[in-house]
Amino acid sequence: MRAVFTIVSLLVVLAVVGLLVSKQLRATGQAVGQALPGGAASAAATPAEQSRQLQQRVRSDVGKALEAGAAARKTEGEQ
Repeated sequence: MRAVFTIVSLLVVLAVVGLLVSKQLRATGQAVGQALPGGAASAAATPAEQSRQLQQRVRSDVGKALEAGAAARKTEGEQ
């Protein structure tokens, strides 16, 4: 009996958390299950295309971060 009560309680908590998450995502304007923010991945895109887009975005972001770090070190060295 105690195990059944525990399982039912966990399912209720999971349902409440799921509802809160979906409500919060709707409030921020994001779609539930959206792979990339900003519509970078269209609904018609295959998983392979989505993966390539994500990899390119990560490469670009890492490159920008490395350039910014190098520029910051260069300005620190000049001071």
